[in-house]
Amino acid sequence: MSENTIGIDVSKDHLDAHALPAGTALRVPNTARGIAQLLRWIGAEPVARIVYEPTNRYHRALEARLAAAGLPLAPVNPLKARRFAQALGLQAKTDKIDARMLAEMGLRLTPGLQVPSPKNLQHLKDLVAARRALVADRVADGNRTGGHSLALLQRLARRRRAAIEADITRIEAAIAALIAADPALAEKARLLQSLPGIAALTAATLLAEAPELGQLEARQITALAGLAPVTRESGTWRGKATIQGGRRHLRRALYMPTLTAIRRNRDLAALFTRLRTAGKPPKLALVAAMRKLLILANTLLREGREWQETRPIRNP
Repeated sequence: MSENTIGIDVSKDHLDAHALPAGTALRVPNTARGIAQLLRWIGAEPVARIVYEPTNRYHRALEARLAAAGLPLAPVNPLKARRFAQALGLQAKTDKIDARMLAEMGLRLTPGLQVPSPKNLQHLKDLVAARRALVADRVADGNRTGGHSLALLQRLARRRRAAIEADITRIEAAIAALIAADPALAEKARLLQSLPGIAALTAATLLAEAPELGQLEARQITALAGLAPVTRESGTWRGKATIQGGRRHLRRALYMPTLTAIRRNRDLAALFTRLRTAGKPPKLALVAAMRKLLILANTLLREGREWQETRPIRNP
């Protein structure tokens, strides 16, 4: 199998590529013409993986063209990439150095290959992110303007608040329309909403932030969300297991639904009560319930069924 690994540093204006073990490099504009030049540079030689850091909108055209060309893509977490660079002792940080470091990371750690999300899921994620930003704006605006005494400032605050609310309403309608127009997404959203506590917007957020739902095992999906306990031990010292990393927006999307679910879902209520009775802190018990809710959502999509209070017995 080919060991040819290519690292690509993505910025708004440029794409810096570095190939190992050959050691060749290339810089092209981050444009359609530049990506075409990059593809010609990669050529027909077998490639083991192309390693890059997802950078919101700046990497999408590149990712789509590389995937269309049938090239193996290995997007990596920027924090992990930076820690790898630190482990190598790289203090300087330039686009060319980052491209070489990503290629080195791909060669040494062989990160897993991934298939890019379909365009409709990317659009859903954009809409969910836009709504999240507007909700944050609404909260921040309320904190800033709550104490206004001047009539003018109060009128302006009301106008600004009305504009934010109108934008949120439009985005929520766009989210609903996008899901309804895709039969596969609509069915997944329907199954997720059968779970107590998960409403339409939470279902949309889960689908946008975790398109892998229904395709992974329980441990994998909880690790993806950063809800898997991480053991901390050294010698005879035993620390408390904690959660860390993962997709924070996915975790946050589960928080309020879990509060509802532990009142309406018998199994989650029993889990929460058992942990609290055992003296566990409320936050720990809630995180355990969030983890259980995510596993339930993953199970429903994997098995293609609605939630039932008593799990159905499957025929052998």
